[in-house]
Amino acid sequence: MIPVESLCVRPATVDDLDILTTFSAAMAWETEQRRLEIPRLRQGTHAVLDRPERGQFYVAELREAPSADRVLVGQLLITYEWSDWRNAQFWWIQSVYVTPRWRRQGVYRCMHRTIVDLARSRADVCGVRLYVEGDNAVAKQVYERVGLSSSPYRIYESDFVLPAPPCHREESLTSPGFADGRRTRHATSSPIVDRDDADAEWMRVQPRDSR
Repeated sequence: MIPVESLCVRPATVDDLDILTTFSAAMAWETEQRRLEIPRLRQGTHAVLDRPERGQFYVAELREAPSADRVLVGQLLITYEWSDWRNAQFWWIQSVYVTPRWRRQGVYRCMHRTIVDLARSRADVCGVRLYVEGDNAVAKQVYERVGLSSSPYRIYESDFVLPAPPCHREESLTSPGFADGRRTRHATSSPIVDRDDADAEWMRVQPRDSR
């Protein structure tokens, strides 16, 4: 485990744009075998950094030794969903990535704790949300360990920009292995998620209904 004093979770800035783009591209390939268009991804990332109302990236910085420079080892993105039922907003956790070398070291646990503590400190936030692929039992255990519980909602989407990955196109959405409107992965084929360390290095989130 990384010593707490060696890890810092902070809001990302435009100076982090290149590494955020690199992390998100790596996450998309690792989780869905998508090769994203880097110029579009970079523009989309910059659009968040330029307009805080769209969301907020956070990065995890690590200093391996007292005299060493800090290096970025992880990221996540918070986006916002208004709930009329609660007169407050949910924070959606998405675009999570931890570099392979630092997985299972408590990086995600630290990022998650930072976000939840910040959300709880604000009167205009009513909770945090994310989604997990349907049959990834290991990831579900990770999220439960950091205090999340399952929701009764399912997710449906119509993506106008990104087509389904090649491995998804020939399968029916009603066939085995599909859940929440998208093909699910078996735990053995998903990126490494450590139960005990709660180091979930990947999550993708889409907004659900506003309730």
